Amino acid sequence: MRQWKRLGWMGLAVVAAGCGDSDKPARTNEPVQQAAKLESFADCQSLEQHIEDTATRQMRASLESIKDTGNWWWGFPTMDRGGGMPPPMPTTGEPPESDSDSSNGPDNHTGTNNQVEGVHEADFVQNDGTRIFVLSGPRLYMHRSWPAEQLTRTALLEVEGWPREMLLDSQRNRLVIASQVYEKRPGQPTREDGVGVAVDCVGFGCAYTYGDTLKVTVVDVSDSAAPRVLEQVYLPGGYLSARRVEGAVRLVLSDPFRWPNGMSFHPEYSPGLYEDKERLAEAVDALIAKNEQLIRGQTLEQWLPPGRRVDADGKVKPLAYACSDFMRANAPTGVGFVTVLSMNLDSGAGAGLDRTSLVAAPGEVYASKDSLYLATNHWWWWPEAGQKDFAYLHKFDIREPGRATYVGSGTMEGHIVNQFALDEHEGVLRVAATVTTRVMDPANPWGRPETVSRVSTFREDGGRLVELGRSEDLAKGESIFSARFVGKKGYIVTFLRTDPLFTFDLSDPAHPRKVGELKVPGFSTYIHPVGDTHLLALGEHRDEDGGWNGRAVKLTLFDVRDLAAPKEAFTQIVGTQSGGSEALYNHKAFNYFPAKGLLAVPFYDWEPSSGHDYWYGFRSELRLFRVDTTTGITPLGAMSMKDAYQTLNHRNWTWYWQPTVRRSVMADDYVYAITDAGLRVSRVDALQTPVATSLFEPPVMR
Repeated sequence: MRQWKRLGWMGLAVVAAGCGDSDKPARTNEPVQQAAKLESFADCQSLEQHIEDTATRQMRASLESIKDTGNWWWGFPTMDRGGGMPPPMPTTGEPPESDSDSSNGPDNHTGTNNQVEGVHEADFVQNDGTRIFVLSGPRLYMHRSWPAEQLTRTALLEVEGWPREMLLDSQRNRLVIASQVYEKRPGQPTREDGVGVAVDCVGFGCAYTYGDTLKVTVVDVSDSAAPRVLEQVYLPGGYLSARRVEGAVRLVLSDPFRWPNGMSFHPEYSPGLYEDKERLAEAVDALIAKNEQLIRGQTLEQWLPPGRRVDADGKVKPLAYACSDFMRANAPTGVGFVTVLSMNLDSGAGAGLDRTSLVAAPGEVYASKDSLYLATNHWWWWPEAGQKDFAYLHKFDIREPGRATYVGSGTMEGHIVNQFALDEHEGVLRVAATVTTRVMDPANPWGRPETVSRVSTFREDGGRLVELGRSEDLAKGESIFSARFVGKKGYIVTFLRTDPLFTFDLSDPAHPRKVGELKVPGFSTYIHPVGDTHLLALGEHRDEDGGWNGRAVKLTLFDVRDLAAPKEAFTQIVGTQSGGSEALYNHKAFNYFPAKGLLAVPFYDWEPSSGHDYWYGFRSELRLFRVDTTTGITPLGAMSMKDAYQTLNHRNWTWYWQPTVRRSVMADDYVYAITDAGLRVSRVDALQTPVATSLFEPPVMR
């Protein structure tokens, strides 16, 4: 080991996931840890040793698989559950909190669709009733949005990198913007233009958010015509999620292992290599030895590159930490690092920043006003018959604005579909999960997956999250597609060929009970409470066989006044089988306005048109509906932004800039449609007659 010294950034929430020494057999699965916990490192030597051991074990497991199959295997956190839409992330039935001055703004308006009342979630759109902020490409666009007829762009701010999402605190007039920035590391190869090439993340071990460096920009928006950057923070990692409770901001980052330059996960090809098992095994063993030498030769600073802080005057300060601030899990959860960054906006620029250590590769993030939970999956290095899904739950106390304090951990069977499968109520954590088990099957040496779903409850006791109770297993062979907890009630939707809605009585945390069930064709990917008596669900209609024929976007109003006998009160089918909506997999695109009984959903569809190209038949618009528990779901029409998204040829669209309708804002009798290309406002009773439009400049590739 090398001489140890303090590194250049403070209190990172890092854990090299996976536990175990590198000298263990490469094909040995780590057992499930029933008493999961996070443990601090005693010193820098043990931190580096753990990182190197974990990296070596992951590398060996990957390369050893080539000897038998010719393909490398990266391990897996959970079983394949089959098809379906990307998992959604549901919302609250309560009106969003408004920080704006109602004396100069609308009487009522919508905000970001948050899961928990008072816990604000980040998005690329924020508003406070009188102002709308939009991230589009590398820019922040600021608008005066009220009165609606006077919609006006007031300022534009260039944001470094790829802006992902932001949080608005209108009481403090602060925007917190998270963006991804690529920065060259020492020894990293470069392109001719000098931009660093991200070569140090390989295979499925890479987080899908990988972007090298996360930049957090704090902007003073007191003067909407002159935004002022107060602070910039740079940390290694990719953006996962963010929350705000009053002046306390939490950002969760994921950072994959930064493998040494020169690493390879496949032997160099030569003719006949993969037909000659003995020669292939020798080549793999030689590569393992070479890779391990590179891993053991990397410094701690290279595994954990430094961060920095830049103040309003451009002065750069390093962010320091001690190795004892780091923690690791006593259970294998995949390769990588995770950071929980806490910012206290009441501390002023240059203060109020802290990072908390925790284990693992990316997982689900849930936050109440008092607690933040991270759920990660047990990592199976090799598939074997008899394996079962397990998840590890880690709880952090976030009542102190500038800190997230580790409380305890727990272990549970199952896989958690998204953040809304987690909910804290009166100190009890409720979790909806699908449990997949690989059963013995002579036709499949890895076993045949079988699934059941259930609701479990947990409470912290002496540093452990102890299971209080669990419901009966249900929906064999199906998987959870959406979940929602409302007070002492719970709802989950599973799917294989039909959509069973299950209702739960959670009044006794020790005995969560399924009390009702309703089967309808298709499935719901998002559930939204409408008062205490109904649920508004968005999903897909399917025929009885569950196939693609008859597919369409579906809105359903469920009557759950009698929890034991839920009813499908009203249904609205939208568009053709080519139609879809971002709201199917992102709850922030779903905008319910309880004050007016309105629902706005972005929608796209395609219909063939002879004599024209594909894009002539494509349309993207904002659909508006009136929702009434007695009269049902009534379509009110659509706002089109065809002129915006057809301005540029579709070949100019990118993965981070697509000018289709994505979000909406409602204020009194007006509705705003928002795209990466601009925003438009109309009266609710005259959707096709815009009162104002503001278009954005297309992004310039850099």
